[in-house]
Amino acid sequence: MSDLIGKNKLKLGFGLMRLPKNPDGSIDVPQTAQMADKFIAAGGTYFDTAFVYDGGASEAAFKAAVADRYPRGAYTLATKLNAPMAPDKNEQSAKQEFFTSLERTGAGYFDYYLLHAIQRSNIHLYDDYGIWDFVKEQKEKGLIKHWGFSFHADPDLLEELLTGHPDAEFVQLQINYADWENPGVASRRNWEICKKHGKPVIIMEPVKGGILAEPIPTVKEILKTANPDASCASWALRFAAGLDNLITVLSGMSSLAQMEDNLSFMKDFQPLSEAEMEIIHQAQQALDADKSIPCTACHYCTKGCPMGIPIPEIFNVENRKKGSPHFRTVREYTIVTQGKGKASDCIQCGQCESACPQQLPIIKFLRECRELEE
Repeated sequence: MSDLIGKNKLKLGFGLMRLPKNPDGSIDVPQTAQMADKFIAAGGTYFDTAFVYDGGASEAAFKAAVADRYPRGAYTLATKLNAPMAPDKNEQSAKQEFFTSLERTGAGYFDYYLLHAIQRSNIHLYDDYGIWDFVKEQKEKGLIKHWGFSFHADPDLLEELLTGHPDAEFVQLQINYADWENPGVASRRNWEICKKHGKPVIIMEPVKGGILAEPIPTVKEILKTANPDASCASWALRFAAGLDNLITVLSGMSSLAQMEDNLSFMKDFQPLSEAEMEIIHQAQQALDADKSIPCTACHYCTKGCPMGIPIPEIFNVENRKKGSPHFRTVREYTIVTQGKGKASDCIQCGQCESACPQQLPIIKFLRECRELEE
């Protein structure tokens, strides 16, 4: 068994992808610092960010909220190198991300370093740019303690990668009860492959980008009937944290209240009981019957959209319309598309679908969302 399993006293990791924001859209660093204080006081150490999060502002916020305020031994830091398909990106710029991240975070070294969001559409870049060897070189220099990759693809590719790169030390996977048997994400199968290869797992998206924190009405009713005092997010996080072979479970928290809620049940973690797992099964059945768009709002799809379409925001309007007959659809749709592309502007270039970690048929969904403009 890997010595990374059980290394973190708290099974909760602080994901820095969706930090609290000021009215002008910048990260609220004082609130982030308060959240970090509570997290560390509860025994938390694992912070997770990436070169691309908030255009680099996430790494800078970590430095201000944590690295500048705590001794290096008080935390462990994970960040990621992203090798995107873009005209202005090449091997040199990809490798430079590592050194830029070192400067932004002020961490001195990375406890965990990841090749970011590997999928079939971008795997060739990590190979062509020699990123696998590059991160191993940084480890030899002492700038990386452990390295691995985050993964958004099918089990066959994961099997291929772990066979071809047996020295990868861990894998970050999207795992939640909604995607456990979802063939487009394959949470269970990918988790099983990691176990077979002896690779511990870091769980991302345990609440599926917030979808399981505020689930559809039928799921919320099931969970609240079972336990009126428990947040919906607590069910999702406890499901994920109850699995074995884990380093930590990341939660992308956006407010002090979310941090306090997560710590309330993760500080003294108890896995779901057999009866509670039956409630999760009921929730899974309700989700299977729902026709909502399972978008996690990661925004990978929007970065290269030639029409500037705010795809996750449009999908959110569509999902909320389905969840409530009284939802102000036209007003919300107008707000999210103001000065940007609309669903009807899609030219079906396919860029978004190649970038989507969820493997969603985005073009099809956008075609269906055109009715929001009527």
